[in-house]
Amino acid sequence: MSTLEELRQSAYRIRRYALRMGEVQGQGYIGQALGYADVLAVAYAHAMNLRPDDPRWDGRDRFLLSHGHYAIAFYAALIEAGVIPESELDTYGSDDSRLPMSGMATYTPGMEISGGSLGQGLVIGVGMALGLKQRNNPAFVYNSMSDGELDEGSTWEAAMAAAHHRLDNLICLVDINNQQADGPSSQVLGFEPLADKWAAFGWYVQRVDGNDIAAVRTAFDQARSHAGPQPRVILCDTLMGKGVHFLETRDKNHFIRVDPPEWQQAIAVLDQSQTAGAQA
Repeated sequence: MSTLEELRQSAYRIRRYALRMGEVQGQGYIGQALGYADVLAVAYAHAMNLRPDDPRWDGRDRFLLSHGHYAIAFYAALIEAGVIPESELDTYGSDDSRLPMSGMATYTPGMEISGGSLGQGLVIGVGMALGLKQRNNPAFVYNSMSDGELDEGSTWEAAMAAAHHRLDNLICLVDINNQQADGPSSQVLGFEPLADKWAAFGWYVQRVDGNDIAAVRTAFDQARSHAGPQPRVILCDTLMGKGVHFLETRDKNHFIRVDPPEWQQAIAVLDQSQTAGAQA
């Protein structure tokens, strides 16, 4: 059980690790990493059952990174959790690195699937959750996905199947940052009223400010403890670039390239924001 301050510190370090990896390659999905860090901090520092020194432990909770382009955020969370040593951070995206720019389960300890083709993660999660139930394994399956995956029919087929099979060991996390490669998610294909849609599919639904770490922690706790025989979804509204103001306000920040000095500037802004928050 982590305190709120411990979780805030964890989220700060996840953001900082991600920025340092972005600096290695000079580009990356940094906006998502900064926006989603609070959710990842709660998942890895508070909610999930893990053994950092044994990432294939059979009793572990499974975390599926359906949106494989979030790998830089996921690696930062694995470093924070102690699954991957911080010393590997500087190898990000390099030849023979365990941290390729797009997540691959064959390379990275703690990565359950090779995600990236949007709409696949929840399908796999349904199969995993079914398999765990058949083996009487009490572990949870967390499927982490982007709002862009709401455009995919396979996502909704899986959502229907999960409710049909009463998969109360399946928790879906949806990052709603309203940003896709082709523009705002809500304009590419409108998905509201989103909470009502998931509820109509038979899920226990919570919608929270994904950058309010207290609200996120409460949502994770309620998802795990909910008594109903149904799958659970947490809809997380997040701000791209959270914690670095000049990245928060970019018109297009789905994939970020910045000039070399700006990486250190971003880290400095993040550090200042963290210091100011601690003193408040």
